[in-house]
Amino acid sequence: MGRSRNPRPGKARRGRGAVEAVVEDVDGGRAELIPDRERARAWTLFVDGAPQSHVDLDDPARLSFEYQRRLGHVVDLAAPPGRPLHAVHLGGGAFTLARYTAATRPRSTQQIVERDAALVRLVRRELPLDPGARIRVRSADARAGLAKVPDGWADLVIADVFSGARTPAHLTSTEYLDEVRRALAPGGVYAANLADGPPLAHLRGQIATAAARFPELALIADPAVLRGKRFGNAVLVASDAPLPTAELTRRAASDPQPARVEHGRHLTDFTGGATPVTDTAAVASPAPPASAFR
Repeated sequence: MGRSRNPRPGKARRGRGAVEAVVEDVDGGRAELIPDRERARAWTLFVDGAPQSHVDLDDPARLSFEYQRRLGHVVDLAAPPGRPLHAVHLGGGAFTLARYTAATRPRSTQQIVERDAALVRLVRRELPLDPGARIRVRSADARAGLAKVPDGWADLVIADVFSGARTPAHLTSTEYLDEVRRALAPGGVYAANLADGPPLAHLRGQIATAAARFPELALIADPAVLRGKRFGNAVLVASDAPLPTAELTRRAASDPQPARVEHGRHLTDFTGGATPVTDTAAVASPAPPASAFR
């Protein structure tokens, strides 16, 4: 996997049994690639102590993080099984969802937009992509990169963008979602990984914002998160066409960490009267509590 015996300045490696962890400064902070003790070529990416992605190079269709499994369900249901997709990934991490899509939907054409160029170089070097995968990686701001996607090109847009464990403000507005809709083909699907905790004001606002631009919505989340009992992730799914909510519900309920799917009137009620967010009023998502990653 390209591990050098002579780390460059600014990079450290820590031994862990027969496999070494990789620790390197990137644009967004301190990145760590920690080897999985149970799988020979599996790694977890942390940035400044926050877990970002888990990748199994021998089995890219295996998704370990609960939010990534939920996004995987969206990939699975975005089109008939095996049909190639045009997919845009806003936020790269360790390219986990792009690898998953390439493995489960061969011949898919994908674009990853990741602002942290140093992180992209690290992941490319240590966790190389399958050379046969049709995946292009662009180092750019997510919204600026999205603006370069041709009109109606994407079957699927996945947003999983965090800076300092917070979603940047300019990726939370109706104007941002206008760009998403422009890039999506008719019937295309948008999915966003959101993080929030009590009182869930950010999450409610993001649902209201998406409802202002998409007629069909669903939310996949741990029931404890929806009840405002703890900080956690929720996956918001949106489209201009009916969503496969029944199958999403079945899959989410059968996960190792079961989740609930809200849609329709229940999801509208959940927003509690929150109003859409615009560029002029947008703020970053709340910072997670110190206990969130323990």
